[in-house]
Amino acid sequence: MTAPSRSVRAQSFNAAAAQYAANRPSYPPALFDALEDLAARPLAGARVADVGAGTGIATALLKARGAHVVAVEPGDGMATQFRRTLPDVPLLRGDGNALPLATASTDFLTYAQAWHWTDPARSVPEALRVLRPGGALALWWNMDAQDVPWIAEQADRIGRYFGSEQASKSGAGGSRTELAFAGAPEVPPHIRHVVRWSRTVSVDTHLANIGSHSIFLVLGEERSNAFFTEEREHLLNAFPDGVVEEVYDVELIVATRA
Repeated sequence: MTAPSRSVRAQSFNAAAAQYAANRPSYPPALFDALEDLAARPLAGARVADVGAGTGIATALLKARGAHVVAVEPGDGMATQFRRTLPDVPLLRGDGNALPLATASTDFLTYAQAWHWTDPARSVPEALRVLRPGGALALWWNMDAQDVPWIAEQADRIGRYFGSEQASKSGAGGSRTELAFAGAPEVPPHIRHVVRWSRTVSVDTHLANIGSHSIFLVLGEERSNAFFTEEREHLLNAFPDGVVEEVYDVELIVATRA
């Protein structure tokens, strides 16, 4: 079977926006502390564009830190869910390859779980265009902590199910840092930082979280359900109380415009 294209995978979230909003993990306060430290400027009072904002998980947290936030989101379903959650935050339609933003108009440009859907050959020049001098491009991803045994075992099961050792619930493997600026005409100075955190959720929420990732959204209901039936058994055998601790390493990359 031919693997779904990046475009198909990127658009798959629109039909699952409510599931995404209800079950995806958030981000810890320490992430935003690290972002401010690495950017050497506070979020409070800053002009921030949150690109690929999705349902607004990161946008809401940036707003809570006192930033003046505008969101950019290409997907119809995600944008509809965003407006339900954050009706008072300006939302522009577009993506990181062609930002609907004025030149030198933002202090921060943020991408939470979204930069990998862009083409760095286009999105890096666009980011540098939109940022003010001294502004920061911040990219981050919640990555499963593979040194936690049950998480590593689940990743192995997902890999076997999809027939690839590199398969993951996000459809890609390896460090995001290695791929972030691949193909960009100019690589801005940048720093990588990792923040570990966790959340405790029910097995049902955990499985719904996994199911909201593109690798499953494009798989089809029958094949997805077959995996989740087996996976529920594995998890309940390991966690008979029906509760799991998801452990994440947030991979943060902060690049600055000269």
